Amino acid sequence: MKKIPIRLLPLAICFLPLALFAQKTSVQNIDRRVEDLLAKMTVDEKIGQLNQAAGDISTGTDVKQDNLLNQIRAGRVSSVISHTNFSNKITMQRAAVNETRLGIPLVFGFDVIHGYKTIFPIPLAQAATWNMAAIEASERIAAAEAAADGQNWAFSPMVDITHDPRWGRVMEGAGEDPYLGSRVAEARVRGFQGDDLSLPNTLAACAKHYAAYGFPEGGREYNTVDMSDQRLRQTVLPPFEAAARAGSATFMNAFNTLNGVPASMNKYLVTDILRGEWGWKGLVVSDWDSFGETIKHGAAEDDADASAKCLSAGSDMDMAGGTFQRGLKKALEQGRVTQAQLDEAVRRVLRLKFSLGLFDDPFRYLDPKRREQTLEKPEYRQASRAMAAESMVLLKNDGGLLPLNAGGPFKKIAIIGPYADSRGNKDYMSFWTLGLGMRQYDSTKVVTPAMALKPALEALGFEVTITPVCLDAACTEVDYSAALNAARAADLVIACIGERGIDCGESRSVSTLELPRGQERLVQIAARGNKPAVVVLFNSRPLSFPWISENVPAILVAWQPGFEAGNALTDVLTGKVNPSAKLPVTFPRSTGQIPMYYNHLGTARPQTRLGEIWTSGYLDLPNTPAYPFGYGLSYTTFSYSDLKLNKSVINKSETLEASITVTNTGKVAGEEVVQCYIRDLFADISRPVKELKGFEKIKLAPGESRTVTFKLKEKDLGYWNHQSKFKADAGKFKVFVGGNSSEVKEAEFELK
Repeated sequence: MKKIPIRLLPLAICFLPLALFAQKTSVQNIDRRVEDLLAKMTVDEKIGQLNQAAGDISTGTDVKQDNLLNQIRAGRVSSVISHTNFSNKITMQRAAVNETRLGIPLVFGFDVIHGYKTIFPIPLAQAATWNMAAIEASERIAAAEAAADGQNWAFSPMVDITHDPRWGRVMEGAGEDPYLGSRVAEARVRGFQGDDLSLPNTLAACAKHYAAYGFPEGGREYNTVDMSDQRLRQTVLPPFEAAARAGSATFMNAFNTLNGVPASMNKYLVTDILRGEWGWKGLVVSDWDSFGETIKHGAAEDDADASAKCLSAGSDMDMAGGTFQRGLKKALEQGRVTQAQLDEAVRRVLRLKFSLGLFDDPFRYLDPKRREQTLEKPEYRQASRAMAAESMVLLKNDGGLLPLNAGGPFKKIAIIGPYADSRGNKDYMSFWTLGLGMRQYDSTKVVTPAMALKPALEALGFEVTITPVCLDAACTEVDYSAALNAARAADLVIACIGERGIDCGESRSVSTLELPRGQERLVQIAARGNKPAVVVLFNSRPLSFPWISENVPAILVAWQPGFEAGNALTDVLTGKVNPSAKLPVTFPRSTGQIPMYYNHLGTARPQTRLGEIWTSGYLDLPNTPAYPFGYGLSYTTFSYSDLKLNKSVINKSETLEASITVTNTGKVAGEEVVQCYIRDLFADISRPVKELKGFEKIKLAPGESRTVTFKLKEKDLGYWNHQSKFKADAGKFKVFVGGNSSEVKEAEFELK
């Protein structure tokens, strides 16, 4: 029987039942097919496979380009980024498989950051759940929706650690800790890719931004990064290595220079560590025009120079810049790159496409019926609501003010603030919800606090008023007056304040962490006369609010919680959901304390009291944070007792077991994140005062106790030294277990 090239199959056949394509292709078979195809390709066709073109959403520098469809027909496009028109994707794929010489299908990439059509809480909020199963499930839903809408490749997870919350993309990661960040990275990769990347409801994951993008000077997006190799390996690289071990199909270069070398042409990062030490074999894609930006960094002379340096470093695909299209062939002709280097990059691109099943069925992600059946299922909204409620962190609850119930002392409640009932600016979400469009989106899909909280409280017997103020600008005296009048007429104020959704994400850095647009004064005025208040923060980063921390009895960090903002907030404030989230990032008292993170090094001159001179401290502010890493309250209370070690001395082949009893000492059931930290007391170099090495989220009924055990091995006690060697030193260690990084029980042991 004559074999029909897949590019000539009619579209109807491409929509045959998925079971016909369900058999997973072996690695050996993929490699054979890649080599067969590679042998047929011209140099121009190979370079075309390394080019990713921009679709209909521009997320970076404007790039001049020819008509996209004509580029595809000419074999100059391998992938399309940020295209949202479903029927256009079918047209483009037809052109690729039917109108080019070899019929190589396109792969469609998209920034799937916290949901696709159904919007979940921002990634930083999801990390606050410390619930890896829930995080994986949220990405599974995002993958199902994006794949049904024709996307094959998610530019996620972002696994950058950061110690500077001024940086706008802190919202996109898991916070400040490499251990928690590693666990979250693994969960996200599993969620996107599942167990079989060839299934049509999965996406290829992309760990980004490799590397050190979260440490820009001044917290400014795209800025310079300079750090020691020891810090790079100890703090920055662990989540990337975890993503690689979890099987992330792709990695993305960072925009920044690292110690003077742009990440896109950094051979040490890409070839020596990623491909060499870790043995990872996937595809590395640039960030938006980051190959071309090596010229702007002053590290490359022109397109040929940039192409040669980036390809030689081990980077493969050029995102939206056209640098390879303009310069790679010239670099090849000049002998600055070899045919073998070009072929290896193309192999990685083709291998990804085979792994996604695109050669077996180029239209498997472009089935209109499956799209209609998959997008925005009601159960997806329920999952978003549950995740949002679980991500909200209770910072303060003096006097048990929350939860609100019919038997309390309050009858009249005033809900005030810019986020009481916002219908614009992507509020309760973020800039990174591109599946909905850029600024224009269907705001009726978002449940605001006014829509959900007001009727729920009224059903409990409260009288509720809504007073939106400071909607899209700094608060004025008119706003303050309206808030004061609303507060005077009420027994309790709920102030919904924070950040706009469009202020969250790439290129959204800030110079201060203070509440923007006069919102802290708004709360001060509304709370005049000791009016009890609940502050709900819709934020994408740690913020500084000293007056509120000192004077307001109840504070809830709701983050940017997604579509189900109002419903999730209602679940928490009324006690349907007992808060269990813990901070994945430190909240400083002031911007001036940055960088502030829990796992800092000790100092030879610690400050023991405020204002003490000749010590490492401030004259006007304590060194301590407003709220530490791992912190979060519940509507119940937990006690920790009987920390026990199975041994006081272990050798390097043995396992230390640290066990502790946790008891719910309150009156309602609740969940607690039990956290385990260590400190190496005497090492070859100074070591952090605490390092997270394990955690477990448990649920306890009132009065119930449970013993939680953490197992620590030699690798958990090791570190990267100043000579870039990983080692564990014999000597004394401390182990700490508790409900946050500050309040812990401790014990000591020795490693022989």
